[in-house]
Amino acid sequence: MGDIRLLRVALAATVVAGLGCGLAQPASAQSLTDRFKGLFGGTSDEPAPAPGAAPKAEEDTGDLTCPEVRVRAGASTYAVAAPGKQPVGNDLRFQATIGKTARQCSLNGGVITARIGIQGRVIAGPAGAPSSVQVPLRVAVVQGGISEKTIATKAYQTTVSMTETGSEPFTLVAEDLVYPVPAPGTSDNYIFYIGFDPQALKPERPAPRKKAAPTQ
Repeated sequence: MGDIRLLRVALAATVVAGLGCGLAQPASAQSLTDRFKGLFGGTSDEPAPAPGAAPKAEEDTGDLTCPEVRVRAGASTYAVAAPGKQPVGNDLRFQATIGKTARQCSLNGGVITARIGIQGRVIAGPAGAPSSVQVPLRVAVVQGGISEKTIATKAYQTTVSMTETGSEPFTLVAEDLVYPVPAPGTSDNYIFYIGFDPQALKPERPAPRKKAAPTQ
């Protein structure tokens, strides 16, 4: 009897200890960025998908569709040269490219909130990249057709710390692109365009000061 009682006490202590460890390390809620990294899958060294390809949305908008993601023509790379030089040959400091994309759409009333995930890589050039690189990106929702119509657009930036390897991945999640629900029959024409936008790095010009009214 004494041995059985001691065995029960030992088992109870083991269970309590296990529960204590579980409580000491609670699982934190998965962030949106982590969810998009899960959507990307694999590693950033995998080959890039075909242009315009994108994983299925994690969450759609019911009867509406979450538009596909396409890289804007002419905006798939971002190359920077040494001052006063062109970004070619030995004058290239670094070049950024887009590899993978993901998207998620949520519907709230008459408004759609789009979250666009972008994964890419920055590679140092012969002229040598700085220790920190600013990567400018633009995301837009466009209604396609004979003449495209921009519904919403927003610029984003992400900072990439370069290392001696000369090749670093980057991930950006644009979480706040909002646009009205498309008119009936037009949602299939909508597209998410992404691309590099160097103009986004330039500070906005301050608004001109209003001239004071002349005193009488």
